[in-house]
Amino acid sequence: MCTSLETLLKPLRKPLTLALALMSAGVYAQAPAGSFADYVKALRQDAEQKHDISAETLDKVFPTIKEFRSAGGVKELKADAKSLDAYLPATLTDELVDEAKFQYQGHTEVLTRIGDKYGVQPRFIIALWGLESRYGRNAGNFPVLSVTASKAFKGEDEAFFREQFFAALKIIDSGVPIESLRSDSDGRLGQPKLLPAGFLAYAKDGDGDGKIDIGSNPADVFASIASFLKESGWQDDSTWGRQVKIPAGFDVSLAGGAIRKNFAEWQALGVRRFDGADLPSRADMDVAMVMPDGPKGRVYLVYDNYAAIKRWRDDDYFALAMVHLSDRIKFKLGQ
Repeated sequence: MCTSLETLLKPLRKPLTLALALMSAGVYAQAPAGSFADYVKALRQDAEQKHDISAETLDKVFPTIKEFRSAGGVKELKADAKSLDAYLPATLTDELVDEAKFQYQGHTEVLTRIGDKYGVQPRFIIALWGLESRYGRNAGNFPVLSVTASKAFKGEDEAFFREQFFAALKIIDSGVPIESLRSDSDGRLGQPKLLPAGFLAYAKDGDGDGKIDIGSNPADVFASIASFLKESGWQDDSTWGRQVKIPAGFDVSLAGGAIRKNFAEWQALGVRRFDGADLPSRADMDVAMVMPDGPKGRVYLVYDNYAAIKRWRDDDYFALAMVHLSDRIKFKLGQ
């Protein structure tokens, strides 16, 4: 995994660092070499002995686990795009933007309530929902236990997918019906496409009905997205950043997100707004620079909210598509 699956899975690796380190050190029982059936038998042994999953759940779900032979990675449009200038218009089609406005208007009341509760502007929630699953139409419909067990068996980052498998078991053991726990071919659940460990950490009941259904309940989808962004440091009194211009000979080693400077410091280095005007005069925030295609491509100064989006998916193309979609939603709604 490098381009596609790696970027899909990075955002939720950080909360699992200790667990994965322990597993990679051999703390979990090593499955015997052999068939998929042997591997699943070893998974059940670990579930019984080390993950405190009830016998009732194990008896119910393990007979349903089958080898998932089409558990390939998602092909991303980015792989075919030679630049951000090609990727953005191909991704942010007029149809996608028009439906974003339609979905926003259709869910205004619940979006406003959830946005106020979690401190996340609704246009960003809608934008992320749209990019991940096309407003629910492209949510996966595969059995998550079979997907994650198969990927672990095939050695596709085994420790990571074992963790996702056991997280999915915990979700089912908590009372979520296995029938409603459907994933894409990478093991990501529901309309927001949260990994099982992400579901345990961030999924929320958005309408107070006592259940969390991110497969078909928009309120739960919105609340879960907002919960993730809030826990990732989202600030509702700020936006995501801005496109800028850099001078000839600019030191490109300053880009990448690791180096942060205030606007005055970037201004002194010759950075200007995209229209050539001075940067904001405020000195109360440090911002980073990203240039996904190098100095000849688009250049942005990005704020803390952008970093929160990168925790969702550590990919500048995806993050910039998401924020540009949010801006187009804002423009469409005349906000």
